[in-house]
Amino acid sequence: MSFHTYNGVFAEEKKLGQKLEVDAELTYPIELKVVHDDLNETVSYADVYQTVADFILNNNYDLIESVANQLLQRLLEAYPTIEAITLRVRKYSVPIAGIFDNIEIEVSGSR
Repeated sequence: MSFHTYNGVFAEEKKLGQKLEVDAELTYPIELKVVHDDLNETVSYADVYQTVADFILNNNYDLIESVANQLLQRLLEAYPTIEAITLRVRKYSVPIAGIFDNIEIEVSGSR
């Protein structure tokens, strides 16, 4: 998932913003739970996307570590049937000297 956000410590990041990507790996036992081809037996990808988008677009933090941790807690609260979640949050166009594609943080949580 990709978003244009205003997260960061530096004034340039807060003013100009940058691309932020989120990968969400959800652990849910579909082999046991999804037996009737019924959306109510699983977790809706559309709902998860909307939860992530609403969070990312309506919250700004200095640290992407805070983005990752707070989003992880939001998803665990919103989807109690998910057993575990791993999030990878990548930020592009970071205003520091050096050659790199992005900065990435990974967090995980489970029940």
